[in-house]
Amino acid sequence: MHIHILGICGTFMGGIAQLAKAMGHRVSGSDANVYPPMSTQLEQAGIELMQGFSPDHLKPTPDWVAIGNAMSRGNPAVEYVLDQGLRYTSGPQWLAEHVLHGRWVLGVAGTHGKTTTSGMLAWILEDAGLNPGFLIGGVPENFGCSARLGAEPFFVVEADEYDTAFFDKRSKFVHYHPRTLVMNNLEFDHADIFDDLAAIQRQFHHLVRTIPGSGLIVAPGSDANLQQVLDKGCWTPVERFDLEAKGGWRVANMAPDGSCFDVLFDDETLGRVQWELGGRHNLSNALAAIAAARHAGVPPAVAIEALGRFKNVKRRMELRGEVKGIKVYDDFAHHPTAIATTLEGLRARMDKGRLIAILEPRSNTMRMGIHAEQLPGSLADANQVLVYTPANLGWDASRVFTPLGDKAALFESVEAIVQWVRRGARPGDCVLVMSNGGFEGIHQRLLDALGS
Repeated sequence: MHIHILGICGTFMGGIAQLAKAMGHRVSGSDANVYPPMSTQLEQAGIELMQGFSPDHLKPTPDWVAIGNAMSRGNPAVEYVLDQGLRYTSGPQWLAEHVLHGRWVLGVAGTHGKTTTSGMLAWILEDAGLNPGFLIGGVPENFGCSARLGAEPFFVVEADEYDTAFFDKRSKFVHYHPRTLVMNNLEFDHADIFDDLAAIQRQFHHLVRTIPGSGLIVAPGSDANLQQVLDKGCWTPVERFDLEAKGGWRVANMAPDGSCFDVLFDDETLGRVQWELGGRHNLSNALAAIAAARHAGVPPAVAIEALGRFKNVKRRMELRGEVKGIKVYDDFAHHPTAIATTLEGLRARMDKGRLIAILEPRSNTMRMGIHAEQLPGSLADANQVLVYTPANLGWDASRVFTPLGDKAALFESVEAIVQWVRRGARPGDCVLVMSNGGFEGIHQRLLDALGS
């Protein structure tokens, strides 16, 4: 079967491409923006990539066209599919029908931490010898790829609340029918498709409705927004996790930087994690992953040992290089809560030097300015804040960042940021780049400039 994917270089659709290729299908795809690591993965898998969205890419006619949620009416390839009556589907629907059906699906949902927690969970199952399949919105370093078929029955999927396609406005995750569901947290996000928090909660409750009574929901003990979702109706056992609350899954004897901690369930100490990660947010992710893995039959002691060998996910506090004593990190953070927890985690690991935060407001929600007023507070742990302000930014950055005073500087070009760091960074400093895109290759440009 020949499957052509529109929007193939998105993390999700790129994963679909890899799964389809592993199933023996011929896979090709089109996209407008191609950058690593996804483009590299696809090329290594032998998947044909085409630039742009020409209808010629659909000749000869493929058996199926999988359409990513970034595609909209008016796109020439989309219009060709509809005009010619080609068989088409969404990525989540294809995944549900061709991969997930009949498998034990472990889904990880939430505003923050989905990718990292999915990576942890897949690695725990792998380390336990279960050879799980997975589709994750990033590249876990333990695997080196974002998707694989694995062996039955287990499949870990990052359960995203973003909409499915232009012809299916339900959240992606309603297609997956998990038996084990992690819900990490819930805040307002994706303002380009959701009017308010209640609209997101409605989709989360659609997800809750699909979990069988013999399944398990793993949820935080102190997230009021998720509790409101469960209060709408829940037919599945729920296990709670909270870093410090009594009962459920929690931690004790935590190192200040989060590099080691005891894991407890109902006040019984089950083991001690010693790992490369840090930050309170990752401790929460770890608890959720351990709980979900136990439901799949992995003893907590085995999961705890596995986390000691977990290598995290690319672009999640990834050290891209060190030049002249200056470290450059890359992180996907693009929501005030994620920005704050990321900075807090890195600050706790630093024993000297300054923390220089570089922010690209790139997501649709960020460009719309929905969380703009929260940004200064979320950046409090940084010594210096460098903000990229492209022409399409829909809010007044100079006004928003006034509370930070001289600590914040605004830049209209990436090159200007690179030159500021080249002149201003000192040995011992950490430079943290936060963006959910390629950011014009700023990470390597910073390293090259520092080296010169």
